[in-house]
Amino acid sequence: MKTVVGKKERWEGKVKGRLMPPGGGIAEEVKPPAPVLKVLTLMSNVLPKAKLFPQKDLAELAFRDLRKRKMAVYNVICYKDQTRLKTAVELLKVTSEIEKQVEKVSSPLLILHGAADKVTDPLVSQFLYEKASTKDKTLKLYDDGYHCILEGEPDERIFTVLNDIVSWLDYRVSS
Repeated sequence: MKTVVGKKERWEGKVKGRLMPPGGGIAEEVKPPAPVLKVLTLMSNVLPKAKLFPQKDLAELAFRDLRKRKMAVYNVICYKDQTRLKTAVELLKVTSEIEKQVEKVSSPLLILHGAADKVTDPLVSQFLYEKASTKDKTLKLYDDGYHCILEGEPDERIFTVLNDIVSWLDYRVSS
């Protein structure tokens, strides 16, 4: 929800699914070890377009519903190639920078996260909830939910998440 006031844009609320770059706070299980990360960071200055950054198939970690996991490979908007070295390093840097400034989040905030997410640690959402300066904030952790709570879960769970979003928005629009 965004309003333009004069020349300034003002956010009236956020639904956190991807406020932190891609999800922020990448889980330790999917991050490269610190020494490897240091080497990759140095190499990114010399070979920025190199696709040397280790790639893991995250479908198993992101999609709980097996049928939807199999269909994920057909998603035409999903980038399937290895991440370029400089892109990966910059994503890690910006994630760290956002984590340092999370207290500046002052708009109403709905944070949704799968409690069994192995790609983005659910503690990151807890951290955002605790540190954001807004008084109007809601954190919903979905038991057994994986990373893709709006596409990789059983339909019943997806409808629950969508209903939670609509209810949260409806309450704020009507008040």
